[in-house]
Amino acid sequence: MNPILALNEYIPDVEAHVFDGRVYLYGSHDKANSKRFCVQDYVFYSSKVDDLKNWTNNGISYLKTEDPHSINSESVDYYAPDCVKGNDGKYYLYYVAMGPNTIGFGPISVAISDKPDGPFKYYGDLKYPDGSIVRDFLTNDPAVINDNGHIYLYYGWGLGRDFRNKLLKPLYDFALSKIGRRTLKEIKEANPSVLSCCVSELEDDMLTIKYKPKAILDSKTTADKNSKLYHHPFYEAASIRKIKDLYYLVYSSGENNELAYATSKYPDHDFRYRGVIISNSDLGYKGNKKPKNNSSTIHGSIECINDKYYVFYHRSTNNTDYSRQVCMEEIEISDDGYIEQVEMTSSGIDKVLRAKGIYSAGICCNLISEKPIKLGIGKQQEMPRITEIDNKLIVKDLNSGCIVIYKYFDLSNTDKLILNYQGEAKIKINNILLKNKEVILNKDKKSEIKIEIIEGKCDIESLEFI
Repeated sequence: MNPILALNEYIPDVEAHVFDGRVYLYGSHDKANSKRFCVQDYVFYSSKVDDLKNWTNNGISYLKTEDPHSINSESVDYYAPDCVKGNDGKYYLYYVAMGPNTIGFGPISVAISDKPDGPFKYYGDLKYPDGSIVRDFLTNDPAVINDNGHIYLYYGWGLGRDFRNKLLKPLYDFALSKIGRRTLKEIKEANPSVLSCCVSELEDDMLTIKYKPKAILDSKTTADKNSKLYHHPFYEAASIRKIKDLYYLVYSSGENNELAYATSKYPDHDFRYRGVIISNSDLGYKGNKKPKNNSSTIHGSIECINDKYYVFYHRSTNNTDYSRQVCMEEIEISDDGYIEQVEMTSSGIDKVLRAKGIYSAGICCNLISEKPIKLGIGKQQEMPRITEIDNKLIVKDLNSGCIVIYKYFDLSNTDKLILNYQGEAKIKINNILLKNKEVILNKDKKSEIKIEIIEGKCDIESLEFI
């Protein structure tokens, strides 16, 4: 079921890795109704490879106070991490600290542990052979891979806007220098642009890069305007995997709602855009052009678990960017390496949910309103949304024209659905007008439950099958 963790847990930016028979989830840590990203300490969940429904954690994996950038009683915020098992058998956690006491696009930091889920201890900041801190391109969202003893590190930031206008280039360069905290010289000398995804290889100490990072995937600013990549350019959230003889670079595109991917036979060049794996608005799925969620940022990964492939991604709640939850869907990879886009579902890897008992209304996979809601960095909006109240997820402030969708339930052994809600509204479920909060459902074996608010306003708390 999605989200895959407890409904009051907010782990976004997930990198899933299998180590010694367990799947570990490395992600940021938001909270409900937060006012900024990643406000909590790292907590890394894990499960057995043959039981992907029961996720546990051993408490805090890495305290913010462990990072030396936390000073003057103000802790940093730990952004999207990734973890790799070094050739020495230890586990290395790569991340960027943001928030109080930091400067945007600061150093990539490293923590170390004897165990995959910690506790981790601060180890150092990524550096050049001369000891200076790595600043090439924009240090954001590191991803790492141990490729037969070679450790490659990827990172970058690209935005979703084309900054190559010759007339405005001086203005753009100045703006990028301020946003990226880089000198104009650093901005101008970046090849082909500071807005790129880049790669370097690490020395055995896991802190020192062997060579100057080089760009491997274009942003909107550098992509060929006649290419498919131009419409799905690199923005952020690099994630790297090797599957058979191909390297998969998964990333958040400039559309800022989709996980796209590029492949190459090499870890450090010739990456080619291949398509979109998932959108947390279901944009593009089977040609869909209308957002089906109030969504924004996305970050995730793909992983092979027990000979099946999965995509991990996050959805937004509370109508902000700051309360994100991890979800999971099964994917298929063809012989030529192609991944067909999959849809968001409530059932996730269960394929269908058993229609017996009570389910939180907050597991809806689509929330559509007549007036599209543009999320962003700001205050929670008093609009239709998934939100947490009293430690429970509900769908709140639904109004006329709203549609709430749940995919999928097996209705073959259920008689009725009781909708628990508050408010005054006329509601239609699967085209049946609701009376007394109870409705008879069609007994399809795989059914999409569609709840439409005809008029009025209400909060939906739960779905009860009897």
